Parts: sequence; structure tokens; C-alpha cells
Amino acid sequence: MLLDEIAKTSSDVAGTPARLAKIARLAECLGHARPDEVGIAVAYLSGELPQGTIGVGWAALRELPPSAPPPPALELLEVDAAVSRVAAIIGPGSQAARRGELSGLFARATEPEQRFLTGLLLGELRQGALEGVMVDAVAKAAGVPAAGVRRAAMLAGDLREVAAAAIAEELDGLARFRLTLLRPLKSMLAQTAGDLAGAFERVRPAVVEWKLDGARIQVHRLGSEVRAFTRNLADITERVPEVVEAIGELPVEAIVLDGEAIALREDGRPHPFQVTMSRFGSRVAVEEVRRSVPLSCFFFDCLHVDGEDLVDRPARERLAALDDRLPASLCVPRIETDDAEVAQKFLDDALARGHEGVMVKALDAPYESGRRGAGWLKVKPAHTLDLVVLAAEWGHGRRRGRLSNLHLGARDPETGGFVMLGKTFKGMTDEMLAWQTERLLELETHRDAHTVYVRPELVAEIAFDGVQTSPRYPGGVALRFARVKGYRPDKRPDETDTIEAVRAIHVGAK
Repeated sequence: MLLDEIAKTSSDVAGTPARLAKIARLAECLGHARPDEVGIAVAYLSGELPQGTIGVGWAALRELPPSAPPPPALELLEVDAAVSRVAAIIGPGSQAARRGELSGLFARATEPEQRFLTGLLLGELRQGALEGVMVDAVAKAAGVPAAGVRRAAMLAGDLREVAAAAIAEELDGLARFRLTLLRPLKSMLAQTAGDLAGAFERVRPAVVEWKLDGARIQVHRLGSEVRAFTRNLADITERVPEVVEAIGELPVEAIVLDGEAIALREDGRPHPFQVTMSRFGSRVAVEEVRRSVPLSCFFFDCLHVDGEDLVDRPARERLAALDDRLPASLCVPRIETDDAEVAQKFLDDALARGHEGVMVKALDAPYESGRRGAGWLKVKPAHTLDLVVLAAEWGHGRRRGRLSNLHLGARDPETGGFVMLGKTFKGMTDEMLAWQTERLLELETHRDAHTVYVRPELVAEIAFDGVQTSPRYPGGVALRFARVKGYRPDKRPDETDTIEAVRAIHVGAK
């Protein structure tokens, strides 16, 4: 298969909002791939590299050679091999060596292929082929039920492997994918509900449990061996000795648990998310940081116990297994109710204790990954701030030619200026991108190669999940998971939120 076909398919998928049309186009492309190409095609069309992050940034791609004239000649397997060589380059002189390898690759690529590769390498390829769409496309290409592909992908933890098996062997190829102890499976995700009333309109009766602002973990035990994994399926066993010890003491031979690791203060209140993630990410001197910032683990689901897989069982049975094998101290606090007022009191208590909110879960829902199912709903108060746009960076991929990544500032009453809190390119529709590009260019004061700086006049309402310490920005704090809710033409820059208000949110979370 030529890279050109992947690039054209990506462009076609990005150009249609219709889910069924996306699925059909992706399935058509996958149907042309050889068995050894299917996994790479699935990864590329999902905007991912099979090798993961390979250390290539915009600087390495800025001065690449001009595109090759048609006809296209780059084979998909050739591209994958070149990316693997780039990923393997380390040590002194690695930047020059990577640039040389990339130059050789780009010199053989046509202009559409270069655009596709740039977006792929920078992780900015957003053509709408999310995993749920890709699962359906794999199923269509293979002529098998989507539910079978989805379940196999959950158990395998890798849609690429499942796609290759499904397309090469049809339905029989999926039968070999089973829950395997000490091998992670993909996590079930949740949809968002605006409030508890809305959640209870969709799920009733329900299990309502604390939503902890920690790090998602999946823990496997087989005999005396315990392995811990992140939500992205990375093995972090050596980083979380407390978790390993806790699960190693359980009266079980085999178990698979889903939960959270979180750093708590002595009074039981959570540290800010940043503290948990800093400890969670520590790879060196683990025992030393463990003493200063110990991790606690809390579990909310049981997927296997002593030879019995539970992923297809309803939540009430999985929770019964959890309660049977784990002490209450290792379980996320929860209640079962059909009364929204009772649930509201439970939510208020969780918030008072410093937690994010609650999860509302259907008692009859199986454990499903690969999409945000209605069986799990998250409810948490939304934070918003009115901030000023200070600058914007030019986008890549489908956002090429549009000002996309916004620099956000909070008002400083003492100086009359604005303090930068971070950047975001999230929450923007195509219409918003077009409008803000035109408006920001009207406000331009100067620019460099990537960024347009503007007069601080445009006010945006920004939603975010929290505030964290950040030495990167002048105010010492930054927003977590900032996204644009909309613009506020009704507000003047001198009516926006202040840097002190932002710091107060940060202090209040401590």
C-alpha cells in the first residue's frame, strides 16, 4: 500500500462530518491493505505512530526538502521503517541524525504526503477517526460485528493487533483475544453529565461513587506477581511500591482491579493533582519520594478474580466481587440509590473533602472500553474564567492557515497588564477557528515565524479542570485542561478575571 492512499483517506475523512461516511471510507482503505500493513494503516489513520512519541518537534521539520513530484512512490512499510530508525536514534548528534533521516523520507514524499506526515509526526493529525469510528471501520472491512472487534480490542489493549487478525482471519481471528493476567486491557471511559439530575434521568437506580482526582491505574496479580499499569497501558509497577504491596497482601490467587492512585495529606484530603502526577511519574529514588509523598490506592471495579473473568458481568456482580476480596480501605466510597437528593448530599460531601465530584454508574452495565458509554457518567462542578487572548499560534494539519493555539492571560490590576496562564487549542469548531483567525489578525501587533501577537482586547470564556503550579509561566500558575467555551463580546478586557482570582482557586485546592 502506498502512503498516498493513507493521506488521501485521511483528507477525505477529515472533510466529512458524517460518521457513516467516515467509517465507509476508512473501511475501503483498510480493505486494500495487506495483513502486514493493516496495523500501521490503523495507527496512521487514527493519527498515531506505532512507535509512540519519537522526539520529533516542529524545529526538526521546519527546513525539510521540497516535495517530490508525482506519481507517489512511498510504500507504507518503508515509512514505518524510517520512523522506527528515527525513534532509535539517541545520544550526541541525535538531532542532526534525526533530521537527516527525515530529510531522506520527505524528499520522496509528495506535497499531500508531506502534509500528512507533518501532522502525524507532530501529533496534530485530527481527521475525526477516533477509536469508536475506527472500530466500526475495522468491523466493516473485516465483515464482522463491531461488538466483537470492540471487545477484542479491550482485551488485547491494541486495536492494531485486533484489526490485523480480524481482516486476515475474519471472525475466528477475534476468538483468540481473551483477558490475560499481567497484560493490561483498555479502560472503560465515562461520558459527562451536566449535573446529578441529568445523570439520574439517564441512569436510575445507580451506584454513585467519589470521583478522585488521581492517576488511573489497572493492577493485575497472578500468584505472588503484581503488575500495575496506567490508563495508557504503560507498566509502572516499579513506580508504585505501595500499590504493589497492598494488592500483594490480598487473600486471592489472581485478580484484576481498576482504580486510582492518589497522594493524600495526613488529614485524608487530596494533594493537588500536580503533586500526585509528579510522584506517579517518578522513576528514580522511588523509596525516597515515597516517604515524602506516599500514594494511596482506591479501586472501583474488579475485572477478574481467581480464574473467573468478570468484564461481561453487570456492575453489581463486579462490585460484589470487589467487596468480597478487598477491605473497605481500598475501595472508592460509594452508595447505591435512586434518589437524586441523596446523591446530591453524597456529592456535596465528596466536594467538601476536596475531591472532584462523583461518578454515576448503571448497575447492569458490563465493562466496555473503546467508547464513552452511557453506563458511566461523571458529574463535577465546572470551573470557568473570562480571560484575554494575548497571542495565537498557526495551526497544523487541517488547521493549517488558521490561528489555533491561543495564549491566555488573566488581568493584573496592579500593573494594568495581563499575566499568561497557558495555551489551548481545544473546544474550537471550524466556524470558531475561521472567525478568531480573522478577528485576531485585525488585532495583530507583531509576529514571529509561528505566533501572531495581538492587542489584549478579545475576551474568551475558558473552562478548565484545575489550577496547578507552573514555573513556565510568569504568574507561577497554569490552567489544567483548558478549553474554549466561547467568546464574550459583551465583556471588556478590564472586566476579565484577575491573576489573584486564579491563584485563589489554586490555594483553595490545596
